[in-house]
Amino acid sequence: MDLALILGGLTNVLSLTNISLVLLGTLLGLFVGAMPGLSATMALALLLPLTFTLEPATGLSMLAALYVGASYAGSIAAILLRTPGTPAAAATVMDGYPLSEQGQAGKALGISLFSSFFGGLMSGVALLTAAPLLGVMVLEFGPVELFAIAVLGMTIIGSLSQGSVVPGLLSGGLGLLVSTVGMDTTTGTPRMAFGNINLFSGIDFTVALIGLFSVPQALLLIEKTGSPSKVASAIKDRLVPKVSELKRLMPNILRSGCIGIATGLIPGTGGDTASWFAYNEAKRFSKDKASFGKGNIAGVAAPEAANNAVVGGALIPTIALGIPGSSSTAILLGALMVQGILPGPNLLTDHGEITFTLIWAVILANFALLVVGLMFTKLCVGVTRIPDGFVACAIITLCIIGSFAINNSFFDVGLMLAFGAFGYWMVKADISPAPMVIGLILGPVMEKSYKQSMLIGQDSFWVFLESPIATVLLLIALLSFLQATPFFRWIKSLFKMIRTQ
Repeated sequence: MDLALILGGLTNVLSLTNISLVLLGTLLGLFVGAMPGLSATMALALLLPLTFTLEPATGLSMLAALYVGASYAGSIAAILLRTPGTPAAAATVMDGYPLSEQGQAGKALGISLFSSFFGGLMSGVALLTAAPLLGVMVLEFGPVELFAIAVLGMTIIGSLSQGSVVPGLLSGGLGLLVSTVGMDTTTGTPRMAFGNINLFSGIDFTVALIGLFSVPQALLLIEKTGSPSKVASAIKDRLVPKVSELKRLMPNILRSGCIGIATGLIPGTGGDTASWFAYNEAKRFSKDKASFGKGNIAGVAAPEAANNAVVGGALIPTIALGIPGSSSTAILLGALMVQGILPGPNLLTDHGEITFTLIWAVILANFALLVVGLMFTKLCVGVTRIPDGFVACAIITLCIIGSFAINNSFFDVGLMLAFGAFGYWMVKADISPAPMVIGLILGPVMEKSYKQSMLIGQDSFWVFLESPIATVLLLIALLSFLQATPFFRWIKSLFKMIRTQ
């Protein structure tokens, strides 16, 4: 990988404009992430339209900072209210809230902040180290290999589903179907446009994304307006942890950071998985296991370090292969598509400087998190006192403004609300909308690479088996699909029964 691209990305992110927007993105992430129930994914979806008028590198830097800030801020409501601000902060509740009850809310938030900083910094360095190596590898990828990656991505997204894998695969398949709406890229024939000229250009990815993620959350908040009001704790003790405490926690933080990076590498997993994994490992390695769940600071440090380490880990498959490592990175891929940049293995070569700007922005955002977090964490406590009904109204307003601003079209607003209603039904049916969003992303890549592969292979499917890389990827996809089916589980249980007899 050209050293000039790495240095070019560093120069871009250190410009005054980008530094200012990284600080702003971190602050916005803190405020949105501190609101109970609002995830980092939803924060990115809501504020994505703000980056439309910005340069690609500048907009991505702001979104990366927003991602990092929201990942930490979920711990604020978790520690003060016993209500995770983000799903990934659920493990932080175990020991964070007991510390708050003991009058040590500042200590818990300080440990959370510094653990998030170290975990995020580790993942940023890992991402910067891995990217040049991956850049050499992806030069071997052509249309055939891209199609195999897209197929693999569609089978992996089943793990994003809540509960059974089958609804996740169906959700992803529906996303693929929706991605075909509009003009056929080869023949120019309208597909599923129903004579509506607004659909000839297809369904805008951002419109669907805002509707699927943001509107359902607003409706769920409205449902809770009759519940007892929340009372936030006040921070009265020291926020900055002692050096001796950090030194004692450092092995735990480093282990949890590695867990977060490794978990983020697996597409479909997220901060919630990494947080619980790190929490369990912290408890297993601890000499005082009985204190966990009663206010052990190691129980706060572990999930927070792992949670923020997932950010860089999830970006590795996103940048290298164009497969979103999480639903949040799926939105970052959406931001690239809005800027006219097609995600995929060629991202590092065709848009190397922008890619390395994003990587450096992740690293810079962690330093911004430490500075902004120390300055504004106490202020963000006030966000937890905002009534759910007011938050819901603000979300709906931002959704309408954001979807209208994309094309200055009221049709997009109606389309967004339709996706919102469908997303609400999906949530109630315990079907995750994340696979559908990833299907929307992978659909155009799959269609384009399939048509190109057919031209290369002269309409022969054997072209996919002539490439060793594509063959391996398709075999992994087949195994992933079979593992998700009830038949595979039946075979597995049968072999287990035979061994026991």
